[in-house]
Amino acid sequence: MSAPHSLDELTRHIQSRYPDLSPQFQAGARYLIDHPTQVSTLSARKLAALAGVQPATLVRLAQHLGYAGWDALKAIFTQELHPPGAYAARALSLVHQPESDQAAWQATIQQQVLDLQALEPANQAAMTRAVALLAGAGRIVIAGFRSCYPAAFSLRYLCSLFRPDVHLLHNTGGTLSLDTHHLRPEDTAVLIGYAPYSRELIELAEALRPQGCRVLALCDSQLAPMALHADCVLTFSTQGHSFFPTTVALQALVEMLARQLLVHHGESALAELSRTEARLHASGAYR
Repeated sequence: MSAPHSLDELTRHIQSRYPDLSPQFQAGARYLIDHPTQVSTLSARKLAALAGVQPATLVRLAQHLGYAGWDALKAIFTQELHPPGAYAARALSLVHQPESDQAAWQATIQQQVLDLQALEPANQAAMTRAVALLAGAGRIVIAGFRSCYPAAFSLRYLCSLFRPDVHLLHNTGGTLSLDTHHLRPEDTAVLIGYAPYSRELIELAEALRPQGCRVLALCDSQLAPMALHADCVLTFSTQGHSFFPTTVALQALVEMLARQLLVHHGESALAELSRTEARLHASGAYR
């Protein structure tokens, strides 16, 4: 059997053979699959130390899985999570191979439609669980950094219109770790991200484990770092027709999640929404 060519294939391959692996191979394989971003950025020596195995174990594991060596195995993670120069390469293609405005509009709209249409089959089963997770939370905290910040802000804004206990986590003044310590087991954290994943989000996902709170991940893959240990995962596509990943499907997913949470809360949410709207109008927020 040839070596897996993608991270999804590799994960399925390891899952099917995991019971037959030696304890050292099991420890190494589990760490690699659970920490894909680290595999793409850290050395084999560092990864081995974190996994509790010898560096040679990772080399032998790579060969056991059908790869020529460690570098070939690591390349699977690097190519999918951190494609080298991806933004610049796409931009170069756009500049050197320009399309007509009409063709660019059509291609962009067609791809956005495909991304939006993929949301329902990808999340139909998980959406009910996601809403229940938020509805039963003592507090909801939301985090998204860099290009995911607008979606995080939007979800917090929409939900806060009918539910007061929704908060946005950020790292202003370097306070993210301090804010994380205040989370309780009855809280639910919503983590939003897509590849390449921000350092802050990965660190936050790992910091949440000792707190015992539930985690809902909104991400581009079931294998995203924040998804591997999440209680529920909703996915979206970032496939676009420009140089940067598109967040159109993410925004639609956020709006759908807020909508369904409102519906779940029913009359109590309607009453709170009415009070919020009245306050906004009375304060002159709307003109």
